[in-house]
Amino acid sequence: MHAYRTHDCGALRGSHVGQSVRLSGWIHRKRDHGGILFIDLRDHYGISQLVILPSTPAHAILDALRAESVVRIDGEVVARTADTVNAALPTGEIEVRVTAAETLSEAHELPLPVFGEPDYPEETRLKYRFLDLRRETLHRHIMLRSKVIASLRNRMNAQGFTEFQTPILTASSPEGARDFLVPSRMHHGKFYALPQAPQQFKQLLMVAGFDRYFQIAPCFRDEDARADRSPGEFYQLDFEMSFVTQEDVFTAIEPVLAGVFDEFGNGKRATVGAFPRIKYADAIANYGSDKPDLRNPLVLQDVSAHFKGGGFGLFARILDGPKSAVWAVPAPGGGSRAFCDKMNSWAQGEGQPGLGYIFWREGEEGGAGPIAKNIGPERANAIREQLGLKVGDAAFFVAGESSKFYKFAGLARNKVADELNLADKDQFAFCWIVDFPMYEWSEEEKKIDFSHNPFSMPNFDHDAFLKLDNGDRETIETITAFQYDIVCNGVELSSGAIRNHKPDIMLKAFEIAGYGPEVVEEKFGGMLNAFRYGAPPHGGSAPGIDRIVMLLAGVDTIRDVIVFPLNQQAQDLMMNAPGEVASKQLRELGIRIVDGPKG
Repeated sequence: MHAYRTHDCGALRGSHVGQSVRLSGWIHRKRDHGGILFIDLRDHYGISQLVILPSTPAHAILDALRAESVVRIDGEVVARTADTVNAALPTGEIEVRVTAAETLSEAHELPLPVFGEPDYPEETRLKYRFLDLRRETLHRHIMLRSKVIASLRNRMNAQGFTEFQTPILTASSPEGARDFLVPSRMHHGKFYALPQAPQQFKQLLMVAGFDRYFQIAPCFRDEDARADRSPGEFYQLDFEMSFVTQEDVFTAIEPVLAGVFDEFGNGKRATVGAFPRIKYADAIANYGSDKPDLRNPLVLQDVSAHFKGGGFGLFARILDGPKSAVWAVPAPGGGSRAFCDKMNSWAQGEGQPGLGYIFWREGEEGGAGPIAKNIGPERANAIREQLGLKVGDAAFFVAGESSKFYKFAGLARNKVADELNLADKDQFAFCWIVDFPMYEWSEEEKKIDFSHNPFSMPNFDHDAFLKLDNGDRETIETITAFQYDIVCNGVELSSGAIRNHKPDIMLKAFEIAGYGPEVVEEKFGGMLNAFRYGAPPHGGSAPGIDRIVMLLAGVDTIRDVIVFPLNQQAQDLMMNAPGEVASKQLRELGIRIVDGPKG
């Protein structure tokens, strides 16, 4: 017989009745019924119920142990009586009558209970993460993560991609978030950086002649934590392709993502076929966000025409501004004063002065509410017709410069849908956001600057682009880029782009944003030089693994799908990192610790 087990704790079934078995695992739960001891024994694979009679030597051994102690038992598989079968357990039709037991590791008093998974402070859970991981829910999430990564890898291989590993020790990036720096022992005063992403390396792989690259890539950014962002490291499905258009990239990754969400979505449907393509400007105008949740059917609409010169003085005055507008959030089924007042109070809680509204009820000409009374029945009915609403519905309004209020309009859209249960949550709704603006006016610096990724190819005639007058702000602000985001259920999974692989266009792109050729050569000379030796048109993206698993697991925080996450202060409470190091190590690196800034 094996030293520790003949079966795992999730393997035994009715067909094993009568067999002698050996199991090893953790004591999950103990119950004493009139001297007869019942123990749920747990391992990675499942739970088996043990029965220990007072007459057996094993009784004294197991009775003395705390929960989470590790034991090995020998026993006979017996059938449970019909009234004690546990249909919730795969092993629920049997139990093991214990004949012998050995303590393999005795547990001290637990700082964190495993059985029952009661709520516990996150700091405690992270400090004792090895105990937290024994809990069924978190254990299941981590196993889901492993299966998702395996499926992504298999699907990428099937799509003709080749897996490469790119360096972890690299050069500091002048763009993006803060780098994590690693001092060099051999080159005092110089530092490596951990990669924020394998961006330059994957592009160089395309220049090197490899056609389709992918990697489950670790990325490191010294940035603040959020619910959907780890403060230290994260993983992404990084990929790049040569000789492709934007549509080729979309066609390659869509079946990979949809397939994974179908496979692990617990019956929730994923977008079938091509994901909707939504222009950035349309996403802002229709959803108030460049990360729209398409489970929500509501669409924002510009209703400015109905308020110009109308009786509602506040909106009429606002619309005198050249960039001002009034947007409506339709609310089917929200046509009551109580609901409108609730939404108005919510808006005030969001730091807004309020939320204007009209609602329509039976037997009332035009609409109800202060705005309806001011603009009159004709305009109120025209708004209702434009929004496709009926009696029993409502509309809410936000006004001002749309560039300043669109995010709040998007929040209001989501709030209305949540309150009225309008969103179909039983799906994974994907879309692409495309045609991001290449440039924007920086009011702070009084200059044109990049809106997003400076290395995206401009969606503009190349010859005309090279001839652009850098002072032609009106034309420059209309230029979009071949840049795109994948969004699912309102969560941005990745950004990507068709890359700017032409040195002359890259230099011009930076020149428009106020960066001379000497700056580009200094900061990006390696990449630029590679492009001078023949670079294929190429593009790619990098969906975030952590966010994919977070959506599939149905959790709100990314730390629930990472094995050993940092806390929100970027600390590893279990391993006490970051920590101090010995003076000898610092001397070898040529580093001296100085006091930080005061105040």
